[in-house]
Amino acid sequence: MTSSTVSPLTRAFDALMSRPYLILVICNLFWGGNTVAGKMAVGHIDAYSLTILRWVGALILVLPFALRPLRRDWPVIRAKWWLYLLYGAVGFTSFNMLMYLAAYFTSGVNASLEQVAVNIFVIALNFALFRLTVKPMQLVGVAITIFGVALIATHGDLGRILKLDVNLGDALIILACFVYAAYSIALRWRPQTNWLSFMVSTFVGAIIAAIAYEASVGPGPAAFIAGLPSIDLEGWLIVAYTIIFPSILSQMFYVRGVELIGSNRASLFVNLIPLFGTVGSVIVLGEALEGFHLVAGVLVAAGIVLAEWSARRVQTSTQPG
Repeated sequence: MTSSTVSPLTRAFDALMSRPYLILVICNLFWGGNTVAGKMAVGHIDAYSLTILRWVGALILVLPFALRPLRRDWPVIRAKWWLYLLYGAVGFTSFNMLMYLAAYFTSGVNASLEQVAVNIFVIALNFALFRLTVKPMQLVGVAITIFGVALIATHGDLGRILKLDVNLGDALIILACFVYAAYSIALRWRPQTNWLSFMVSTFVGAIIAAIAYEASVGPGPAAFIAGLPSIDLEGWLIVAYTIIFPSILSQMFYVRGVELIGSNRASLFVNLIPLFGTVGSVIVLGEALEGFHLVAGVLVAAGIVLAEWSARRVQTSTQPG
């Protein structure tokens, strides 16, 4: 197919998908909004129902566009079906289930800021599993970021760590970050299939896992069906947002970003979630910024700057002159 027969929309989409930094910024903008949506959902739709409806809706929207690549990629999907299901169960459902449950116990600001832990876990897992090292300045940046996250999780009182007195919601968010870091690392084994095929296959895994959570630790499938009529308009709007933006667009952008620049670099952009999520929580939810939030935010920002500056120096020094 010549370039003259390709539509302007297709060319624009291809151009967007070749710009990792841009798509990763947009990706985390929508994920920041997902944190706000999870907090808004309290009282309108429960976490289990939101998770099931989110991934079912995403599958319904993407499937018609994925039929042709699915037929082409079916031999690979059939051979690696367990890996696709694992991606969906871990990276999609488990992460978001923990985030939505955490919203019942902690603020949207906290939930946003603490997600910088994803990058910390990615770096740690890459080193532990593959001995992928980082430069000293990157480690300093990570250490500063850890301190900022600890300040948020303990609500400004680091002594609570020694007393194991940390808000349950904050602990759930940190666990969710570890889960998503594991998913990010596992993307290095993603089979080479079309991104639409990947999304449909992983969405199926996400749905299966969401139903399993509903049946095992939630109120059960019968309660899910019985509760659908009680979801109000705001609840359905939250469902619509989570389907289109964080489920479809963000997942597509993140997978492509990891493919282009690797999990260590791509996970650094997760540190933008605090910015977008905190601003959204203040504007949309009307939450107040407290002193420890500001101090922690400065620490987190300083850690990000140091880590990315060091990473860019390494990247530049290894490029041929």
